[in-house]
Amino acid sequence: MARRRGPYGLDEPLFHPDHKRPVTRRDFIAQGFMAGAGTMFGTSILGLFANPKAAHAALSSDLESLKSSCGIAVQGAGKIPFICFDLAGGANISGSNVLVGQQGGQLDFLSTAGYSKLGLPGDITPAIGSSPGIPGGFVNQELGLAFHSDSAFLRGILEKTQATTRGFVNGAVIPARSDNDTGNNPHNPMYGIYNAGADGSLVSLIGSSSSDSGGNSMAPAMLMNPKVRPTKVDRPSDVTGLVDVGDLVGLLDQSDAVAVMEAIYRISDQKTGVVTTDEVVKKLVDCGYLKSADLADRFGNPASLNPALDTDIVGPSGIFSQAEFDSDGEFRKTASVMKMVLNGYAGAGTITMGGFDYHTGDRATGERRDLRAGRCMGACLEYAARLGIPLMMYVFSDGSVASNGRIDDSADGRGKGEWTGDNSSTAASFFLVYNPNGRPTLLGSSIEQQERHRQIGHMRADASVETASSPAANNVNLLVNTVVLNYMALHDEQNQFSSTPGFQQHGLGSSSDLDRLTAFQPIVNGTIG
Repeated sequence: MARRRGPYGLDEPLFHPDHKRPVTRRDFIAQGFMAGAGTMFGTSILGLFANPKAAHAALSSDLESLKSSCGIAVQGAGKIPFICFDLAGGANISGSNVLVGQQGGQLDFLSTAGYSKLGLPGDITPAIGSSPGIPGGFVNQELGLAFHSDSAFLRGILEKTQATTRGFVNGAVIPARSDNDTGNNPHNPMYGIYNAGADGSLVSLIGSSSSDSGGNSMAPAMLMNPKVRPTKVDRPSDVTGLVDVGDLVGLLDQSDAVAVMEAIYRISDQKTGVVTTDEVVKKLVDCGYLKSADLADRFGNPASLNPALDTDIVGPSGIFSQAEFDSDGEFRKTASVMKMVLNGYAGAGTITMGGFDYHTGDRATGERRDLRAGRCMGACLEYAARLGIPLMMYVFSDGSVASNGRIDDSADGRGKGEWTGDNSSTAASFFLVYNPNGRPTLLGSSIEQQERHRQIGHMRADASVETASSPAANNVNLLVNTVVLNYMALHDEQNQFSSTPGFQQHGLGSSSDLDRLTAFQPIVNGTIG
């Protein structure tokens, strides 16, 4: 008999005899062979010839008012921060992690055979102990969105969040097919989020992969914008390396450096007004110095950007212990992206995690990787809570997996079904929303209606996506459109969706159809004040 190997290590590459040899970067990320930048410069002191005594000690109010005309974004552009997790390789999301049901919503349970395909044997299905309107012991709704009580995602999120944080979270799930094991799915919504108004004070978009989307999966072609291509950020040095205010801050203290740059701006403004009437040249020169002054004012102290020095993120009272942060690159990656996005330095960010093609004939490999992903998701929610900032967090994967019912009784297998093959029909995506002012409220005047907004589309009893249940169910481009629609709805801007660049021909239907595809009532009015 062929000897079955044990489960794979947390960062060990996955070898599949039925898969082609990995060739592309996406292949390597999905199978765990790879863990899945722009720089802003200030002005050098050698180029400054001015008397700093003529300037104020900090960026002055008259110059603050000119920042928008020079394209200097306000902190986060006043929009809800957005982070997405790209789980490369075809992770399980539905059933064993987030519950997905039939037409009635998450708690309109599937068949026993359907749950078996989703890796849940008959004795731990969410239907066990449940009755109409009363979830049983295998349903957990601490995050509003219903998870299986032993979901590895959920266990990781619970580990990294406080109970008070979880009480201000709600979510929605979208059953939606996508191709297995390929980065060609146009899953990534970040360009659409940018079109909806998200922006950062340093860069517009970031991603942990150096790709056009910033992640493993592609972005929809109609949304691509080379001018805001995501800057690669996957470690603290990428964050601190985004800003270089030149050698001036190294020679003067921060307030003096700002004063010098302001003086140059004021003198330049006067001289260009005399030397030339070319307003374009004048603006380019003036804005260059104003941006330098603004950079020195806000980022002259590099420690303010470094996630490793943020005590809310790392340390005795941090989300990650020092040992966790030092030993796990996925935690450092998550910390770097969430630091940038939730502080408004970037409008949106993608965190790519590799090695989720885990149909390895065991369950333990997938459970361990899902648990770590859940810890990273929980870290983002908890950091948002500590800052008192809302957050929309979106999780997707390229395809999915299925079980043949064989059980892994090892400690990490937890008595669940082994993942034995790819299966795009069991796929789903989900998003969670943190609102510091209270748990987001689902649309709908009754519990039954609200549950249909919590689950956008549905599955058949056999755990296959019902492709006619929503526009997103069998079209990844429309899945992205649905996610961006929900982002805009959180700002009470869903009525602007059809006129937003890239979405004029959105394919989601009429205004009543858009309401059906929207999960929550607004949590902010237009912009964050």
